[in-house]
Amino acid sequence: MHFSKLWRLLYALPLIFLAIFYFYPLLSILGVSLAPEGRLDLSGVQALWTRPYLAQVLWFTLWQAAASTALTLLLGLPAAYIYARFDFPGKTLLRGLTTIPFVLPTVVVGVAFVTLFGPRGVLNDWLMAALGLASPPIHLLNTVWIILLAHAFYNAAVVVRIVGGMWANLDPRLGEAAAVLGASRWRRTWEVTAPLLAPAIAAASLLIFLFCFTSFGVVLILGGARFATLEVEIYRQTVNYFNLPLGAVLALVQLAITFVVMVIYTRLQARASLPLNLRPQSMTVRRPASWGEWLAVAGVNTLLMLVLLTPLLALAVRSLTLGADAPTLRHYLALAENPTQSVFFAPPVEAIRNSLLFSLAAVTLSLALGLLAAYLLAGNTPRSRPGRLARWLDPIFLLPLGTSAVTLGLGYIIALDEPPLNLRTSLALIPLAYTLIAMPFVVRSILPALRGLNPRLREGAAVLGASPAQVLREIDLPIIGRAVAAAAIFAFTISLGEFGATLLLYQPRYPTMSVVIYRALGQPGLSNYGQALAMSTLLMLVCLVGLLLIERLRVGDAGEF
Repeated sequence: MHFSKLWRLLYALPLIFLAIFYFYPLLSILGVSLAPEGRLDLSGVQALWTRPYLAQVLWFTLWQAAASTALTLLLGLPAAYIYARFDFPGKTLLRGLTTIPFVLPTVVVGVAFVTLFGPRGVLNDWLMAALGLASPPIHLLNTVWIILLAHAFYNAAVVVRIVGGMWANLDPRLGEAAAVLGASRWRRTWEVTAPLLAPAIAAASLLIFLFCFTSFGVVLILGGARFATLEVEIYRQTVNYFNLPLGAVLALVQLAITFVVMVIYTRLQARASLPLNLRPQSMTVRRPASWGEWLAVAGVNTLLMLVLLTPLLALAVRSLTLGADAPTLRHYLALAENPTQSVFFAPPVEAIRNSLLFSLAAVTLSLALGLLAAYLLAGNTPRSRPGRLARWLDPIFLLPLGTSAVTLGLGYIIALDEPPLNLRTSLALIPLAYTLIAMPFVVRSILPALRGLNPRLREGAAVLGASPAQVLREIDLPIIGRAVAAAAIFAFTISLGEFGATLLLYQPRYPTMSVVIYRALGQPGLSNYGQALAMSTLLMLVCLVGLLLIERLRVGDAGEF
């Protein structure tokens, strides 16, 4: 078979995968929403405005996402500025640490905030001991404030990466020219810098809004019964009330809103990628020149590290000290036990094994499909030029990133429970869901490396007689290998802690780490809580190691989400 025809067939694989495991489940949700009995029935849709509770859920979902986005920008923009414009000791490490929350599973974030701010959390215990109080002075758990704070904690890295990446490469001579013409610092900021950064800020804001709009684990764990986003309500209607039609209607509303946001986001991202005479960071970054600038750098970094690292440190410390006067590993050792009357159907260590196996399967599949999708978007087959369909396919491959995991799980329950795709009781269902969730991250990790690949290298190899397969093996892979490795690690960390879809799809005999953590939090007893802390800490450490490896493997300084 001719090599170009083989590439066309390979290109079809990620599109076929999306058609079967993304669009087909979503269409099934549409069918159950509008025709639950096989004929048109809009009673589920009418419930949206006839049941005030559902309108409240939609309103809360929208305004908490907007408020979370504003708080995240307030935290992230000063950090984006100092990392973009200043060079200082420890900068690489500190910027890497800002990304830790973003790669953490939401269930770990929830446990960390409970550990820090809960009634018997580290902060309340310290204040009670220091001030001699009889009751906890801080009451953030089950309030909207802890939800907003957790969302800002989780998404600050998006602002630092997207806005900071653009800011770091803006030509400083534009501001210098405005200063020569008499513009003040604030006027230069608002009339020169802000318009250039506006597409990047808007793109980051939309992405953060989308993540907060589809929030599940954070709201479920920290908000309690008082608060429910659309994502949480879909889960409740599906699992607690077995009301699939209403769950499907809510999922349809969520999909419509996320699709509009994703379309706007991809347009803004394209605008942010337009040529702006960007400069390398070696020409834009400088050492702080005054005590004021040094204080600004130190202050922003101190605030950022306090917000981002304190919950994680509290989690790690409490996992070693819960119920003990001195550090102990007893909660970690208990993960290998299955005592009588245990809340777990299997020893927690088996959940670790299940999570590893599911994640490794998802990495293999998402890497293969994501690599093909990235080649298609970049137009970089060994002997090709960019395709005309790339700009239309780009938002399509990005759609799973904006689709809630709970909605995806609901779609699988509805669509994949009868021949020829009767996978409802198959263990393959969870790795398939993980693959769909991880694939956008794989594509966005590999795509910049492919777009930066010099086509003359391929042309030179072809002139010297190299076959397309040799060009792929000896030119492409050595250059993009670091990006591929980073994509694999990213897919692994995302899959390992996935919570939303897993909670709907898992089988009791084969729990995952995130499910075990959530179940333990809902059970009384020090042992259950201690095991939840221990497993959350292990998940956090795996994500931390993965992040450090990704930072070492990243290609260039700009990334794509």
